[in-house]
Amino acid sequence: MQKITPCLWFNEEAEQAAMFYCSVFREGRVLSVSRYGPDDRMPEGTALVVEFELAGQRFQALNGGTDFPFTEAISLSIETADQAETDYYWEALTAGGGAPGPCGWLKDRFGLSWQVVPKAYVDLISTSDSSAVARINAALYTMQKIVIADLVAARDGEAAGDAVGDPR
Repeated sequence: MQKITPCLWFNEEAEQAAMFYCSVFREGRVLSVSRYGPDDRMPEGTALVVEFELAGQRFQALNGGTDFPFTEAISLSIETADQAETDYYWEALTAGGGAPGPCGWLKDRFGLSWQVVPKAYVDLISTSDSSAVARINAALYTMQKIVIADLVAARDGEAAGDAVGDPR
């Protein structure tokens, strides 16, 4: 049993957001939907709380109105296995009105912030070579979507795009 469940406050698109997230994550599923009744804050039948699960993590999506917008003060971080998985989540979450941000951050079309971070980045900066870490992070700071080959090139002291197999 999961003791802590993040609750995401939406204006009125909680059900659409939950369905979208479940379509992005292969292991996503809606668990339950409660609805507003007559004479309530929202039109009768509008989703009140949607409980859903992504990759084994439970969430709640609440339609609460416009009182509290999302900010970058909270984000959901996805650790990816490789560049293909990084590309998949980046493209899926920015689709339909999402927006890229710096250093692997993005906002989806509902305004929720995500970080799409390849495990390779964490592995690369887990070294005692402070010069390599500085080069890796300097390269990271120029990116929106993280490109692993460019981080490896930076570690090795190469210019972005010089990595073997990089078509740029």
